[in-house]
Amino acid sequence: MKSVLFLCTGNSARSILAEAYFNHAARGRYRAFSAGSHPTGVVNPLALQTLERHGIAAPAARSKNWDEFAQPDAPQIDFVITVCDSAAAELCPIWPGHPLKAHWGVPDPAALTGTDEQKRRAFEQAFTVLARRIDLFLALLAEKLDKKSLDEIGGR
Repeated sequence: MKSVLFLCTGNSARSILAEAYFNHAARGRYRAFSAGSHPTGVVNPLALQTLERHGIAAPAARSKNWDEFAQPDAPQIDFVITVCDSAAAELCPIWPGHPLKAHWGVPDPAALTGTDEQKRRAFEQAFTVLARRIDLFLALLAEKLDKKSLDEIGGR
């Protein structure tokens, strides 16, 4: 089974949304994980509420460091997708197996200041963008996925 690692700086919102939706939509064809370069250690409650509104359970969601996936006993990672600009610009660990990498930048809903409703809308918007990109990814055959197609999905 092929696997995808979604990366962000804090691993509290966007990468958590991507991991949970990907695992839900892939229906066992792939396995997704998420991590952060500087994890907050806490999953944003609005990320979990957004997933719940879409009928996606994420009981094991946790904010974790990307170093977990560079260890010898870590799962094999076939695709690494950054979902925030700061993680994309950072020097990533050397991933075993040399996975295909892409950047799918999404504005950080956790950074928004405003009313609760504005924050919920920002999380919903991030979820929608990520879900569309993941659906496109899943519509392609794994053998046909390359850097160009992954970047195109991310709008680059």
